[in-house]
Amino acid sequence: MPFEGSYLWRLRQKVGSTTVLHPGAMVFLEREDGTVLFTRRVDNGLWCLPAGGAEEGSSFGDTAVTEVREETGVVIDPADLVAFACLSEAALHTITYPNGDVTHCFAMLFLARRWSGDPRPDEVETSEMLWADPTAPPSPLEPPAVHALDLYRAYFRDGCFQVR
Repeated sequence: MPFEGSYLWRLRQKVGSTTVLHPGAMVFLEREDGTVLFTRRVDNGLWCLPAGGAEEGSSFGDTAVTEVREETGVVIDPADLVAFACLSEAALHTITYPNGDVTHCFAMLFLARRWSGDPRPDEVETSEMLWADPTAPPSPLEPPAVHALDLYRAYFRDGCFQVR
């Protein structure tokens, strides 16, 4: 969903640029060969993972499914999502936008190995897609994606849900 009209946009109309807390989800689409889908953002040209903020009434899983569908055209069954980490530390996931808005994001990170459809950029939020080894991601990479990749690697190393 474009920013204008979204839950966060409506909230911004009331609170201005002050810091708001915003839940969301980030998804690692992983192929059998271990590569992960990265997307290039239209707004800043940085590489990232499919992600976005929750709308009113959405769960973390709903948000993950919706954001992946909107940004890549891929359809995921919520039952195929594996939650493996959360990203919430203010120092790592507070974003100041060019207009001065500040958002402290809380993201549930999911792994998906099954989906239908072929990923394609939506040209609204994503301009390009690339399957890459998560140990050699494309550059420049958006800072939250850097931290998410650390959590992804730690999850596979430790086998435990990761919190940061």
